[in-house]
Amino acid sequence: MQNKLLLLLLLLSFGYGQAQENLEYQQPPQEILDLVDAPLAPAVQIDSKGEFAVLIYRDAFKSIAELSAPEMRLGGLRINPNTNIGSRTTFYNNLKVKRTEDTDATQVSGLPANPRLSGFSWSPDESKIACLNTTDKGVEVWVLDIAAAKVTKLTDAGVNANMGGAIRWFKAGDALLVKMLPKNRKALINVAEAVPTGPTISVSDGAKAQNRTYQDLLKNPNDEHNFEQLAISEIKKVSLNGQVSNFLPAAMYRGMSFSPDGKYIKITKIKKPFSYIVPYSRFPYDETVYTTDGNFVATVNDVPLNEVQPKGFMATRKGKRNLNWRADKPNTLYWAEAQDEGDPAIEVPYRDYVYQLAAPFTGSKEMVTKTINRYSGISWGDDKTAILYDYWWNTRNTKTYLFNPSKPNMDPKVITDRNYQDQYSDPGQFVMSKNEMGWNTLVIDKGSLYLMGAGYTSEGQFPFVDQMDLASQKTKRLYQSEYTDRLENLYSAIDMKKGEILVRIEGQTEYPNYYIRNIKKKNSLRPLTSFENPFKSLQGVHKEVITYKRDDGLDLEGTLYLPIGYDKDKKEKMPMILWAYPREYKDKSSASQSTTNPNEFIYPYYGSPIYWVTRGYVVLDDAAFPIVGEGDQEPNDTFRPQLVANAKAAIDAVDAMGYIDRTRVGVGGHSYGAFMVANLLSHSDLFAAGIARSGAYNRTLTPFGFQSEQRSYWDSPETYYTMSPFMHADKMKTPLLLVHGEADNNSGTYPLQSERYFNALKGLGATARLVMLPKESHGYRAKESIMHLLWEQDTWLETYVKNRKSQELNTSSESFKN
Repeated sequence: MQNKLLLLLLLLSFGYGQAQENLEYQQPPQEILDLVDAPLAPAVQIDSKGEFAVLIYRDAFKSIAELSAPEMRLGGLRINPNTNIGSRTTFYNNLKVKRTEDTDATQVSGLPANPRLSGFSWSPDESKIACLNTTDKGVEVWVLDIAAAKVTKLTDAGVNANMGGAIRWFKAGDALLVKMLPKNRKALINVAEAVPTGPTISVSDGAKAQNRTYQDLLKNPNDEHNFEQLAISEIKKVSLNGQVSNFLPAAMYRGMSFSPDGKYIKITKIKKPFSYIVPYSRFPYDETVYTTDGNFVATVNDVPLNEVQPKGFMATRKGKRNLNWRADKPNTLYWAEAQDEGDPAIEVPYRDYVYQLAAPFTGSKEMVTKTINRYSGISWGDDKTAILYDYWWNTRNTKTYLFNPSKPNMDPKVITDRNYQDQYSDPGQFVMSKNEMGWNTLVIDKGSLYLMGAGYTSEGQFPFVDQMDLASQKTKRLYQSEYTDRLENLYSAIDMKKGEILVRIEGQTEYPNYYIRNIKKKNSLRPLTSFENPFKSLQGVHKEVITYKRDDGLDLEGTLYLPIGYDKDKKEKMPMILWAYPREYKDKSSASQSTTNPNEFIYPYYGSPIYWVTRGYVVLDDAAFPIVGEGDQEPNDTFRPQLVANAKAAIDAVDAMGYIDRTRVGVGGHSYGAFMVANLLSHSDLFAAGIARSGAYNRTLTPFGFQSEQRSYWDSPETYYTMSPFMHADKMKTPLLLVHGEADNNSGTYPLQSERYFNALKGLGATARLVMLPKESHGYRAKESIMHLLWEQDTWLETYVKNRKSQELNTSSESFKN
């Protein structure tokens, strides 16, 4: 009788029998609510010398009122036109400063009322931090004196932060360049009220423009007008004494970058024509160098509209790319240029050449080096030493080269040539530190470089520090973490000569904290922070990483949590939630590697299934769902059978441990994980119910590629059809909860995807529920939305997973077709 009453209440709460519900925001059960309401630890920024730590606090969530503020979606941007900053910006509301040798932090004084801080930028000497404060009237600049733990207001609310990068420090640290609103900015057009003056027309001239399905694009001339007005800034020089002077006149400024010696600044400026099919990052732009007095020096790059590129993930545009300052030179620019016309189908010995040009930027470019694959970056050292990187997505190959910048005719020496998905072979990242100009360059010590690595192995994760001899490229291990009950992450070098590095250490119930470790002294560890675990109710939860095999022998893993208070001796069979996200690989070896550390802190966040250990569920989180395609075969050629095989292997493994009732297993996922859920429910009978958040279900709506699929619909229509749950909606016999943000801006996951899929399911009589979260994007931010999401998920799981048997016995099938 109690089961019947519980089920009836659950069904009534979900409103079965009617097409729509007028439901206010709900809250999850108290066990979940207590975890959601736990205070959020601050973000930590530490200076390069390890002397000061700045603690930056914020609320865990925004409010639905904040998300409901005015918003314009233009050219891939989302802007609050009243405040002139990104409408989805994360704001911080408190600051504290701590000398690293002290125990307690000092509250920063002078903060504005109701602070909404963002855009933190350290001064060159690291004595100050500039930041933005957003008020109802607009954006201001404030400056924190770190030693004094005091902030002061530098400008009024006239900053234009719409394009990001609104502030940059001068080399001396006595002034900033600031993007300010122009006085003569034209009024914005209310698009909803504007009367059209004609149709919107797009033209194809025969060139192939195979672009992803971007969102928030410009749609008409009114959008163009509004984008231009919101992008226009005047650049001002603002001294710390409050003096403001003109630097550059009004234009659509995108970026500002000082040279390492501080004598020049490179300005990136957007130009017309705009585009209706690509975001602003692919609009025309030029890059111009000025002196620090604002005098023109040279235009160093002029990039046309980039709507048309060759086919493939490794395609790129012609001309100068990735134009940046050499970190080891006072004022030298460098960049890459494709030698294959940006077309991966064209075979050439070297895909990219790297060139450079020194001040005054009027001579001929000099070749520096070249890459076999597509160029991806350089770590500069000095005139004789630099590290070059490339990659090739099709083969998952990446190469690291050692080269001499002063000898461009000498081929760079390949020092690693590996599959970048092969975590076990990862040699680590080269250690950088600030040079005399304040820019990060390679730490070169008596003919050696240093590397820090994550340290994944078949026996576990053991982060390390290696020393590499430049002459032989042989490495010697200087330090390797020995923890088997904790996780140690190596963050950065404080002083490699002394052996001091910044690390973060955590355990399953030990909140992550920062330390300075001296790798030259055994067990030398100095604490910098001492954050407490805010999730006390989870301290007794059993957590382990389990390993198991797929039916083809592929090794898989997942993180298993048992319900609070679970008796492992009695082994009561409980319901389970499986949460996962598919990932594509080109080889089985990489796909089978163990890269989950069981000692990671148990951190429940809004998208996590961990909450349900408080509700009597076993949870298998981050279950491995590799999709492998070796040789000429692409992973998605066998997407569906591999997906089902992964799921069956996971359920079989936990079932064999005796913990679960395999007839009561739910599955969930977000984004591509939601796509996974819909496919699993359509093509297997493994699950009692599913939860799919912010997914895409009809791949013909993303015809020029999706996720890691670079073939178009017309290249492989069968792939698109087979993988699309929408095309197989008639096979759906399992209850599915669909959730989507009404303002989703992720490429490919239009809200329309969930709406049309739900309509198909409803029309075919499937049991489904569609929850559209107002104002939410691809990830959810408002506390009201997240509370309601957790309530929806909990109610769905209680109804269709935990109480599945009583449901089948006591409810007719007709109850589930509304």
